[in-house]
Amino acid sequence: MQIEIPSNSDFSEHNLPFGIFSTEGIKPRVGMAIGDHVIDLLELLRAGIIDIDPELLKQSTLNNLIAQGKQVTNKLRTKVQAWIKSDSSPLGNQSKVFIKQSEVTMHMPVQVGDYTDFYSSIEHATNVGTMFRDPENALMPNWKHLPVGYHGRASSIVVSGHDIHRPKGQTKPKGADAPVYGPSRRLDFELEMAFIIGKPTELGQSITMENAHEHIFGMVLFNDWSARDIQKWEYVPLGPFLGKSFASSISPWVVTMEALEPFKVQGPIQEPEVLEYLEQKVLANYDISLEVGLTPQDGAYNVISNSNYKYMYWNMHQQLAHHTVNGCNVKVGDMMASGTISGKDETSYGSMLELSWAGSKTLELNDGVKRKFIEDHDTITLKGAAEKDGVRVGFGEVSAKILPSL
Repeated sequence: MQIEIPSNSDFSEHNLPFGIFSTEGIKPRVGMAIGDHVIDLLELLRAGIIDIDPELLKQSTLNNLIAQGKQVTNKLRTKVQAWIKSDSSPLGNQSKVFIKQSEVTMHMPVQVGDYTDFYSSIEHATNVGTMFRDPENALMPNWKHLPVGYHGRASSIVVSGHDIHRPKGQTKPKGADAPVYGPSRRLDFELEMAFIIGKPTELGQSITMENAHEHIFGMVLFNDWSARDIQKWEYVPLGPFLGKSFASSISPWVVTMEALEPFKVQGPIQEPEVLEYLEQKVLANYDISLEVGLTPQDGAYNVISNSNYKYMYWNMHQQLAHHTVNGCNVKVGDMMASGTISGKDETSYGSMLELSWAGSKTLELNDGVKRKFIEDHDTITLKGAAEKDGVRVGFGEVSAKILPSL
């Protein structure tokens, strides 16, 4: 072992996620996370530890590397894993290989060509439907028959640490006769995860439940920022637009599906039975614990939600199979988000909309701070990790501060 890995690290030798990093002397290129460090894969190549086209490691996104296929990325990851686990170091000089994470800048891991957001947590959909319709008709008639989703804005997806300005737009205050223009007053986070396409398809081709896993490279944490008041006024009849497109934030490290393999679990029972093209063939839900924290300006970190990705009613294989059943093609780097991940009680709700029940309740935080929705200078942080039998595979975090409107 060349470096010490903290026992509670998200980035154990079982993980080794891919990302894009830079330093003052290094342009953005491919690295892996291990403990509190980044492994510079180009330096590993120069040391003769790995064998791969160096041009793939010099890229400012992972797209070209991912496009080589899992036979290449898996080989690279397992080679590094074997080297990390080795008792003897084959390197005389480690300083160029291991760089402290505190000394690097992380960048968007992939160039996102297209982004789709799903609506696949039955708890979240039921909560929202109960708030705005009634408990008896909380779910729309199609909800249990297909993974509901919409095509979002890829250009406004940013990496953790990129602060977000409060969006402006039209809203229609309660009791008003006409809409008004101004900053959103009901700014929200959405606790989500997203998977990244690693194998493309041609127009007209559908991805099946049997081969969906071949097309998914890995996952990130995803915060789908939402302006609830803008969204409420604009979404009929065509769905989300300006209330969503102003920003989404992701974690910088892409955790591979191979690293998550030990954490597969059975998903919720789906009733009524789904149509044949959505029938589950293998386990595709994952036991990943999730946390949301809110930090006011100059204030303390408050845990406001604890949820789990295993709650998803529609899993990623079903989402991808449905997404492409009409022949829609996908490309390497495309990102597909889960939709808000809520659990079965109010401590596990994945949005302020639910935590404050559309503003009818107040969250009591540390130091007397109170919130219904997100205020300027609040920082929202999402964390996630899977743990089983002493093996921990985590995602780090995605964090961003809300700034006043421009």
